[in-house]
Amino acid sequence: MAEIGRVCMVGGGPAGLALARSFLARGIPFDVYERHSDVGGLWDQANPGSPVYDSAHFISSKTQSHYHDFDMPEDYPDYPSNRQILSYMHAFADEYGLRPYIHFNTEVKEAAPESGGWRVTLSTGETKHYASLVCANGTNWHSSLPSYPGTYTGEMRHAQSYRSMDEFKSKRVLIIGAGNSGCDIACDAAQSADKAFISMRRGYHFIPKHLFGIPADAFAASGPQLPMWLEQRVFGAVLRLLNGDLTRFGLQKPDHRIFETHPILNTQLLHFLAHGDIKAKPDIARFDGKTVHFKDGTSEEIDLVLCATGYSWKVPYLDPKNFSWKHGRPDLYMNLFSRENPGLYALGFMETNGGAYKLFDQMADLIARTIVARAKGGAEAKGIDQFIATDRPDLTGGIHFVGSDRHATYVEIASYRKQMRRLRKLLNWPDLTDGCFDKLRVTAKKEAA
Repeated sequence: MAEIGRVCMVGGGPAGLALARSFLARGIPFDVYERHSDVGGLWDQANPGSPVYDSAHFISSKTQSHYHDFDMPEDYPDYPSNRQILSYMHAFADEYGLRPYIHFNTEVKEAAPESGGWRVTLSTGETKHYASLVCANGTNWHSSLPSYPGTYTGEMRHAQSYRSMDEFKSKRVLIIGAGNSGCDIACDAAQSADKAFISMRRGYHFIPKHLFGIPADAFAASGPQLPMWLEQRVFGAVLRLLNGDLTRFGLQKPDHRIFETHPILNTQLLHFLAHGDIKAKPDIARFDGKTVHFKDGTSEEIDLVLCATGYSWKVPYLDPKNFSWKHGRPDLYMNLFSRENPGLYALGFMETNGGAYKLFDQMADLIARTIVARAKGGAEAKGIDQFIATDRPDLTGGIHFVGSDRHATYVEIASYRKQMRRLRKLLNWPDLTDGCFDKLRVTAKKEAA
């Protein structure tokens, strides 16, 4: 087997940490570059550009979004806070001895393909050469602002800059966007603003964070795997029973079935709507000074417009031509492998209807095994190369996702897991087993010594 070339990994957040542990376990030489001073990525509010606000919690529960063989602490609540998530990631990095492999306060300014690999230019002024490049820099760093007719003369900014509900005091506030962050922030506004409104382009299905006393994602994972059309009917009926007709709160009737957009796990917003602490509005028609005109013909005087309108997915250190793109998203095989460049990988450039973090270790393992197979050559390398070049699996699970950019590369989590199992079976690659990373544990090494 040829020597495994050193890998450049960009990002020390959730995806980068999973990759670092997998590469250590597989004996792959690597360097991680993290522009911030510590691990955690966007979950560290001190990280410049972090979109995490004070009230932010996980929208997936602690049992469905943790690293393999590294459960979240038992005393954590069902839905941990951003501070608890950051503490968990620090503990993970320490337990597996990952920090020595991470170059903190060092940004990758440019990565360019060259013969046999990649030329990487760092913020230190150094230029280094690597056999492979793994992009794990995350997706929620480059805010996307909407555009409307007219001119708004109040304060208008993206939710990326939002931190505390104190920012809403003595103001008439409009939140644009009903994703999970938008709904969370709208709840903050309902409690703090003089008047609060939320503008939505369409109606949505609101999933409670608990169903029958169990976290919603854990409840879904524990039940039988129903055909998607039946699951949509069952969950749709449950939501109608629990929530009733949401148009009574001024919300629009959904124009899609449940699961056809990214799930909104929030019942607090319905509580505040029911109590009149916030009012629902449709999409904006135009601005006129501080007056916001809506498409239903109503208007409101607004002091602060906060846009929870998502993010552009960018890899700022790479020329965009190094990826194929689909509606502003890198179009990768299994959201991991470049079809054009065998030395280019990514982790974290994926959205799904379940806890993606729990998949990261399996995804990182697939990348690690591919790097090792390509160094070894032979039938195994040819097999994975053929899959990456030609395989076009349907990862929708039969769901007809709405036609938005966000859902262009969206995957249904059960279908994604099924495809990972298929890939492993055809390549004779085992899945992760309990204790497979134990040899890396710092505590185990101390006990052995």
